[in-house]
Amino acid sequence: MVKNNEIIKLRKVCKYYYLGGEAIKAVDNINLIIHKGDFVAIVGPSGSGKSTMMNLVGALDLPTEGDVFLDNINIKLLNESELALLRRKKIGFVFQTFNLIPTLTAVENVMLPMIFNGVDSEERKERAEILLKNMGLEHRLNHLPNELSGGERQRVSIARALANDPEVILADEPTGNLDSKRKQEIAEMFEELSKRGKTIILVTHDLEVAKHAKKKYQLKDGRIVK
Repeated sequence: MVKNNEIIKLRKVCKYYYLGGEAIKAVDNINLIIHKGDFVAIVGPSGSGKSTMMNLVGALDLPTEGDVFLDNINIKLLNESELALLRRKKIGFVFQTFNLIPTLTAVENVMLPMIFNGVDSEERKERAEILLKNMGLEHRLNHLPNELSGGERQRVSIARALANDPEVILADEPTGNLDSKRKQEIAEMFEELSKRGKTIILVTHDLEVAKHAKKKYQLKDGRIVK
């Protein structure tokens, strides 16, 4: 029986890559349940399987074996269009390299995901401005990414992740390019979003940032070790 507050469930999940006929187990028999409103950190060194696991949780990739459920939907049973729709409705992504469009202003970058959800232009602009103001960027709305600091760019990227009001925020090494002060600011921002009911999954090798999460899972060689 599925509990109502389970948002993500991994059941005996494996992801293999084949190199010269040999199977490389990037993710190896992982079982994990994440509940709505959880703030979870997935930690481990480079090559431990963190990013592969994030791609599976975010429906960006499919498991070789096992099942990944997002809001009680088995992603293996969906076609590409259905997967894209599920991601658009349920998940906001935050990346280490920000992934902002360099020719668009901060407000235009945040408006972009709403276009694909059919939100009209006036509402897109109003919502994008509110999100950026909530990030303390009311004075940076019309600045291009190269006119912003690293911390400001990451806040724009978080605002963009929230544009379609997703239930889950997946953040892949979001503080990797920031100094210690900005790392602290971004970690506290995720903490606040969790308090507001968002489910946060933070993939990081930074144990100081991971301390802000309610739950921590350590990966080694594709397995959860503690």
